[in-house]
Amino acid sequence: MRKRGRRTRGVLAVVAAAVLGVAGCDAVGGDSAAPSESPKPSPKPTPLWDRSPGSVAAVGDSITRGFDACDVLSDCPEASWATGGSPEVDSLAVRLLGRAGAAQRSWNYAVSGARMADLPGQMARAVGRKPQLVTVMVGANDACRATPSAMTPVSAFRADFEDSLRSLRKALPKAQVFVASVPNLKRLWSQGRTSPMGKQVWKLGICPSMLGDPDALDSAAALRRDTVQKRVEDYNKVLREVCAEDKRCRYDGGAVYDYRFDTAQLSRWDYFHPSVNGQARLAEIAYRTVTAKRP
Repeated sequence: MRKRGRRTRGVLAVVAAAVLGVAGCDAVGGDSAAPSESPKPSPKPTPLWDRSPGSVAAVGDSITRGFDACDVLSDCPEASWATGGSPEVDSLAVRLLGRAGAAQRSWNYAVSGARMADLPGQMARAVGRKPQLVTVMVGANDACRATPSAMTPVSAFRADFEDSLRSLRKALPKAQVFVASVPNLKRLWSQGRTSPMGKQVWKLGICPSMLGDPDALDSAAALRRDTVQKRVEDYNKVLREVCAEDKRCRYDGGAVYDYRFDTAQLSRWDYFHPSVNGQARLAEIAYRTVTAKRP
């Protein structure tokens, strides 16, 4: 009887050990993975680019002021591609904010005749409105001088543009910037010279570095125009490179420069500035760039 008891206790011990061993396989630290709660999804990071900003400020030159779009020798900000309220233009601000929103939350600080050297001052004024998007279109007047030698040096153009973005970024770290390329001035010459009226108006001194003596086709005239065109291309390279260094800046990729405009897009007053139709085309380009999906 005693031997049978010892054997019984031995069997029970083995069974108990086996049970504990099975339990241990299900316990934390065993060979099987421990049960856990499903991980919570990480919050999506705030995108660097908001495709629907809530306010717009514009800086630049006469193109953004709508000069000669409505009447001769006068600004027409109502027709501005950036902030105008004209239904014929359907400006960037109207497309982004709606007509009522554009009237309340868009501001035009561009000045006719402005060059890149004027941009820092304009940007300082725009900052006061704390806009979510700033549009920049400037550079045509830097190339449109009395002679090619009087054009703004590329280094100075770059320095003033960098200074403008630096001051904006310091004041408004999250503000977005849309940068339009400088228009193709040589195409402007080739299109406008088909109009006798255009050539007469140009004699008054409109962009003489490119448009002076529009019918001259000799080597000197060709060299002059090519020199101006090369400077415009250099300016656009600066705009692209400087903008690329800022994660909240979008350059139009040369879309304004590449646009194949004709006389319908040119002011009938000077055959240089955009007409209302031309302003509408600029608004389209800007809107496509601002609202484009980017990786």
